[in-house]
Amino acid sequence: MPRVTRFEISTDDPERAIQFYSRVFGWEIQKWNGPQEYWLVKTGPEDLPGINGGLFRRRGPTSILSVIDVPSIDDFMAKISENGGQVVVPKMAVPSVGYVAYCQDTEGNTFGLREASRPSQ
Repeated sequence: MPRVTRFEISTDDPERAIQFYSRVFGWEIQKWNGPQEYWLVKTGPEDLPGINGGLFRRRGPTSILSVIDVPSIDDFMAKISENGGQVVVPKMAVPSVGYVAYCQDTEGNTFGLREASRPSQ
């Protein structure tokens, strides 16, 4: 069955987007040494679950939505707002999943946040 293996973020201002994602999520973003203007996005260590992606200068409309797992949606909604993004759908509970919220980055791209349910103590 096909699986999502990478994400790409389109941007009007790559440097502004790089600052946003680096400051909010701590992602490592490096310019690709290829023929196109493209940046490689590393979201964490290779031995942990998750995917890496890319960032490029927008050339048209976008329609891909990525969801980012975070330990605390409240903390990350605050970081997003502090770094020029905005919350567009506030935190809501999803039974047996945890919490979700939807935000926009400095480039107008919408992405999701997910805080997984914690096992009962």
